[in-house]
Amino acid sequence: RRSAMAGAAGDAGPGPGPAQEGAELAAVIGATVPTGFEQTAAEEVQEKLGSASRISRDRGKIYFAVPVRSLPQVHRLRSVDNLFVVVEEFKDYQFKENKEDALKDLEDLVKKLPWTDPLKVWELNNSLKKKKTKRKKHNLQSPESKEKLNNGGEDGGADQKDTNDQEDCAQNIAGVQSAGSQDEPQGVASQNGGEEEEEDNEQLDARDEVQASSRSGSKVGDGQTAEGEAKVLKFRVTCNRAGDKHSFTSNEAARDFGGAVQEHFQWKADMTNFDVEVLLNIHNNEVVVGIALTEESLHRRNITHFGPTTLRSTLAYGMLRLCDPQPTDIIVDPMCGTGAIPIEGAAEWPGCYHIAGDNNPQAVKRAANNICSLLRKNESKDSSTALGVPLDIIQWDICNLPLRTGSVDIVVTDMPFGKRIGSKKKNWDLYPACLMEMGRICTPGTGRAVLLTQDKKCFAKALSRVGHIWRRAQTVWVNVGGLHAAVYLLRRTWERAEERRSFW
Repeated sequence: RRSAMAGAAGDAGPGPGPAQEGAELAAVIGATVPTGFEQTAAEEVQEKLGSASRISRDRGKIYFAVPVRSLPQVHRLRSVDNLFVVVEEFKDYQFKENKEDALKDLEDLVKKLPWTDPLKVWELNNSLKKKKTKRKKHNLQSPESKEKLNNGGEDGGADQKDTNDQEDCAQNIAGVQSAGSQDEPQGVASQNGGEEEEEDNEQLDARDEVQASSRSGSKVGDGQTAEGEAKVLKFRVTCNRAGDKHSFTSNEAARDFGGAVQEHFQWKADMTNFDVEVLLNIHNNEVVVGIALTEESLHRRNITHFGPTTLRSTLAYGMLRLCDPQPTDIIVDPMCGTGAIPIEGAAEWPGCYHIAGDNNPQAVKRAANNICSLLRKNESKDSSTALGVPLDIIQWDICNLPLRTGSVDIVVTDMPFGKRIGSKKKNWDLYPACLMEMGRICTPGTGRAVLLTQDKKCFAKALSRVGHIWRRAQTVWVNVGGLHAAVYLLRRTWERAEERRSFW
């Protein structure tokens, strides 16, 4: 059979979508990841799920095939923002030049798509989310941990846009809410890491659900209410379109495709209180139809107290993975903000010791609150042993750190861009001073630093001034809330760093 992963170019006919391999249901999963860290995400999928990934031409997405019993582990991936199951993928979809014809083709496509297996995967995913929510109700969080501060900044860039392409995003807004089917919104499955025992239970749940759905004769996607009456599902279509060769807007595509979905399934369209989100991703001639598996981006998993420039957990994970932490490494984030990097580090690399600091007392307070939330989460998982996290937070001056020379293995930080915090003018003094002080605390020869900045010109100049202690090993170009930024992997030379020096 033709693999949905490989995909034959040039044809727009129906492909297999998720398929039965032996008796087991398999799914092709699409994942959105921080732009620039597609390879990192692919490596994590290979390592944790044993699946090869294909990186999309449309930046910020990867695709991989897994058996559906692996869904709980898929939700535990640290590098992915949102997940969807692929219904069908077209490598080289030929759009008609006339707008009406092009939209009519998209409408006609709905009837030809292999919806059955992807909807089974969606149903199974829902049942796992419900089990997770029931478990969470036993451990209600305190009001403080629910406090949400202004979540602007980086968090506001959840749907990253590449400004080089003409891109727009729209949702199908036709339709009315169906009466009598008000559901409580379910939490995202496995947003937070999870203990092994829980994982095993979820795998068993997944297996049971698959067997049950294959035995069941009822039409998948109809849903059942408590009384046994068929429940009409509510849906919306979200279209993301990039490229300048299309005769239609994403709004028009979402509207017409959504109308055909409504007619095909007899679902009710509802923009806000929907059960199913159908995704229509169009990138030049590449078209992917999918069904969303996450309601809220997984990048919010660790942070409860947000600051003006809170970093996405998924981007923090990518940065940490870039420097390859080893057990017993001491990892420092000298400008930690709300603590996204060290908290992600402590959760994923508990064998390392993490030190976080910032010169802003408000940032230190938010980071401390986020660490407390993480501790409470760990305690609720296993009340018999209150687990600590290998992480300390301190208020300090980045240019005069209270750490011994050569005592740190890794420095990972999000440098001030000079937009929301500080200024580009201040960066010309700050950057070289920071790099020098980071060089002082890092172990000569083996120390490394992973630094994120959008002020690339200033950084390049500063790096040239401290070339005797830092060598650039790799640059990853990333998109941070619409800003084109860079992540630099630096390696510490063997040269001894001077305690203080004039730069310019």
